[in-house]
Order: sequence, then C-alpha cells, then structure tokens
Amino acid sequence: MQVMQEIRPIEFMEDELLVKTLTDEDELKASFHLRHQVFAERLKWVGCNQDRLEIDTYDSFATSVGLFDGAQLRGVFRMVAPPYPFMLESEFRSCLAPGSEIRRERDTVEITRLAIDPTLSDRGLSIRFMQVLFKGVYQWSIQNDVRFLYMVVEKRFLRVLRGMGFSCEAISQAVCIPPAEALSIAAVLDWQRFREVCPVENPAFYNWIDIVDGSTVFEKSGFVAKDARDNYTETRMPRSRWARVKGRLETEKGLAVA
Repeated sequence: MQVMQEIRPIEFMEDELLVKTLTDEDELKASFHLRHQVFAERLKWVGCNQDRLEIDTYDSFATSVGLFDGAQLRGVFRMVAPPYPFMLESEFRSCLAPGSEIRRERDTVEITRLAIDPTLSDRGLSIRFMQVLFKGVYQWSIQNDVRFLYMVVEKRFLRVLRGMGFSCEAISQAVCIPPAEALSIAAVLDWQRFREVCPVENPAFYNWIDIVDGSTVFEKSGFVAKDARDNYTETRMPRSRWARVKGRLETEKGLAVA
C-alpha cells in the first residue's frame, strides 16, 4: 500500500519577488483567477466560468506555489504527488501510447497549471517571471526529494524548456487536445540529469537556480543578456542560441503548462 508523503513548503525571495507555497484562502483564490485568465480566457484549454475561477478536482489534494511581485500574484504552478491521480492518467491520457505506464514512486510528481500573468505588457518582465517561477519548481522539487516531473505542454513550449537548459524528454507523440485542439505533448523532466548537465553547459544559470540565500542575484545569474555586444550571455549561452530561446518565449501565445 502506497503511503502519502508529507509535502514540505517552500518560501524564498528573488530580489523583490517572493516565491512561496500557497496556504490561505485568498492566495488560492487569486491563483484560481490567474489560471482562469490563462487557461480559460486566453488559451481556451478549458471552459469559462461565471466567477472567473478555474478550479478542478485535483485542487483538493494538489500543492500550489505562487510568484508574488509585492502583493500581486504574477505566476503559479501546482504539484500532485502519489498516491493521488495524475491528469496524465485521465484528461491527458490521449497523449500516451496504449499500454504506457506512469511512474508513481515517491520521487515522481506531476506539474500542471503553470502560468504567468497574461496582463503583463512587458515581455522582458514576463520572461523574468517565468524563469523565477521555474526556480520555484526546481526548489520545490529539491525540498520534496523529487527527481521526475511529468507534464503536458504545447510542442513549441517543450523546445523552449529544452533551450532554457531543462532536461525534458518527450514520452508521447504530439496530439490535439480538445476543446482548444492545442498541439500538446507529454514529457518528463529529470532533475538528476539536469544537475549532471547544466553545471557543465550553463554553470552560471545552474548556480543561480540552485541557491536561494541571495548570494547570487538575478542579473548576475544571467539567462537574459544585458549587453548585445557580447558574444555570450552571462550564463555563457551562445548568443545565437539565446536569441532562439528568447524569440520562442516572446512569440508564445501563452506561457503555460497544462
């Protein structure tokens, strides 16, 4: 019999931004509203609700984490850990080949409903928020001894994640998921593989994402190049590669994980 594991919360500052596990009713309501803006109103992956809150049965046992800019919630994601069911086993089952087995061990979770505030008009700020939110994903995973993350993303966004340096491997063919018929793909992120590869290929980025004590700041952690005259960004990512990644981020209809 599988025993439910204790979920450990996270909370850290990244410059003036706060990343924390959502605990009170107001925080969770704000996250449901942000999700409705992204997944119902903008992407149309789910239907709209009159109360403009996007809530489903998974929220009764999921853990949500938010990114705050002052008092404003700017980003969110949620995690589901065994023994609770994954969306990949039901709503997104069509992404998997027949007979595919989902790993359901203590080191494995499913990440869903990752989104950034769609009202942001500053694309650079949206990209920054997305990276800090993924730092939250990484820190939550480390805090909870998670190695594998299942996810369902648009095929284009999987390329973005790989370009950012995350070790995401597709585990399905791309399929159109109703009602929006978005071309989506199931993938798994292996943090152990990330910790093996990223320190070699992108050490400054790895040092930044791995530390939450304030000793590395966002500007010096790199990823976003400050000086176009340099051949490399501060993370030592070749400028041509960063240009491709940045371009994909800026042209996405929505920055989200289903």
